[in-house]
This record gives sequence, structure tokens and C-alpha cells, in this order.
Amino acid sequence: MKTAVKYIHEKLVLRCRKNDQKAQYEIYKLYYKSMYNTSLRILNNPTEAEDVMQDSFLDAFGKIDGFSGEGSFGGWLKRIVVNNSLDALKKRKDMVSIEESKIEMEDIQSPYTENIDYKVEEVKSALNSLSEDNRVIISLFLFEGYDHEEISQILKISNNTSRTRFSRAKSKLQKILAEQRSIKMFHPN
Repeated sequence: MKTAVKYIHEKLVLRCRKNDQKAQYEIYKLYYKSMYNTSLRILNNPTEAEDVMQDSFLDAFGKIDGFSGEGSFGGWLKRIVVNNSLDALKKRKDMVSIEESKIEMEDIQSPYTENIDYKVEEVKSALNSLSEDNRVIISLFLFEGYDHEEISQILKISNNTSRTRFSRAKSKLQKILAEQRSIKMFHPN
């Protein structure tokens, strides 16, 4: 079963290399939802995420000869989406004035809590309230599955900086989730 799926993807990739539009559409159908979600978690803007996802597919099909076949095509495509999403964030930051781009440097510590069962919407809301830098590092580590070495390469930061930023972002996320929980306890609905 596993080899059949691998063979189907290899065959599609080979057809894409020959500029077969039907094969490109099949690849698109297989991956567009997960690639959109990857971009959305980083950008926090549905329209921008849609644009980045579309551009990433165009980039991938234009560079498909660069796909070596080592690893999965989905992983290769995700790397393009992540890089394009980060580039879009950089462009967005360049357009924001200095006064608007103040970054909180305080290190808010919150008690470590384990095994708290939050609803998906509560977690999405908390993630959306994080700064871009914090949301990106959380998304890359927790949702996209990159380790700190990979994150450090993607963001062009040191391994230790990646770990520190993740720890701070996680603490801020935990604090937001705890605040949401306490508000719900005192003000249900």
C-alpha cells in the first residue's frame, strides 16, 4: 500500500516535469488544503495565505526539476510554502512603519500546565493573538514539525535563539489560554 502511494506520486511528479497540466492539477488537489493551512498559520491572513499558496505551487512547478526525489514531494513543497510565507511576512514588516512594529521584549513567565483540554477554536484564537514572530515559531515547531535546527536555518537564527523564542512563545500562548479559561469561568457565554 505504501509503495503504491509512493509510485503514484512519483508518476505524477514525472508527468509534471513534462509540463503535464492534468498532473499538475492532480498534485494541486492532493496538497492545496494542507499548504494553505501551513501558510495561514504563519501569516494569519486568509487572502494572503491563498496568494502565497498559489504562488508556491507555481514556484514548485517551475522548479520541479530541483526536486531530487529524496524525501516526500509534500515535504519539499511545504518548504517552498514556508519560505514564501516568511518572505511575505518580511514584505509586510517592511511596509509597516517603525512605530507600528514595536515588539514586546518582556519575558512573561507563566506556570507550566499540562494536559489541558482546550477546544480548537480557543487555541486558534490564542494563536491569532500572538505576535507574528511568536506565531511563526510555534507554527513551525508544533504544527509543521520542524526541529530547532531546521527552524534556525529557515529563520536564519541560531539554534539556541530558536529554542529561546519557542520557549517564550509557548509561555505566552499558555498565558493567553489560561486567561481565556479564567474569563470563561467567570463569564460563561
